[in-house]
Amino acid sequence: MMNPNTLLLGVDGGGTQCRARLCTSSGVMLGAGAAGPANIRSGLRDALAAVMEAAWRSFQGAGLSSADLRRTVACLALAGASEPSHRAAAQKHVFPFARTIITTDAQAACMGAHRGRDGGIIVVGTGSIGWAELAGRQYRVGGWGLPISDEGSGAWLGCEVLRRALWAHDGRISWTGLLRRASAQFQGDPHAVVRWTSSASPRDFGAFAPLVIEHARNGDTVALELMNLAGGHIDALAARLIGFGAPRLALAGGLAASIEPWLSPATRKYLVSPAGDALDGALQLARAAAEAVAA
Repeated sequence: MMNPNTLLLGVDGGGTQCRARLCTSSGVMLGAGAAGPANIRSGLRDALAAVMEAAWRSFQGAGLSSADLRRTVACLALAGASEPSHRAAAQKHVFPFARTIITTDAQAACMGAHRGRDGGIIVVGTGSIGWAELAGRQYRVGGWGLPISDEGSGAWLGCEVLRRALWAHDGRISWTGLLRRASAQFQGDPHAVVRWTSSASPRDFGAFAPLVIEHARNGDTVALELMNLAGGHIDALAARLIGFGAPRLALAGGLAASIEPWLSPATRKYLVSPAGDALDGALQLARAAAEAVAA
């Protein structure tokens, strides 16, 4: 039986922000915190600093001290942790908690969405990934990161907008309101676009996604094209998860609501509202780890 003095910490570290939630062993929420992005693929030191900042804010909100970290079982669900080398590097870090579990934000989101039951999830935020938990096995589709993957995500939309802005500059396609707005952020200078993209992060690219969504609502032809393409990419993730045997799918991430109308009927018939989020899933995993130690 778990020690009643044990604290449970769940952290959802995404490409845009990091959130933390602290609970008692009985599940009563004590505090919450937030900080900057925590994608360990983009930089382990900064990501873990954001994790600890969000975590510490949750302890401060609960009126607890650093001594309480030592009675805490933490599950850190981090973007980028699906890559073995990045996850191994994070696991080598010395955390102040009694026990630390590191997993992917996708697994935690899937656990939270289905309360531990079999099902799949497609996370559509800064990046994109499909994940399923089926009969104790995990299945992953996509989510390999920019520039090679993460189709349909906010970062992918941003990259595609700028690509088409350069096409318009070349005269290969016509200018639209969306492309002019995107180009204007670089004073219409294609060289400035190229310089920016050489060092831009997925989060930076993702900042253009709201512009695409806004212009799609207004009928901009390029915005409509991109949203249709994004929907098709998410449909492809869904089809693979369904092929693995996922009986239900949930959408999560900052662009989930915006992408849903662009999905095919074949995908939407599998969609269910998530029962919880990645923080709920991380706390489930933290609880399981605490109970395993106590057994």
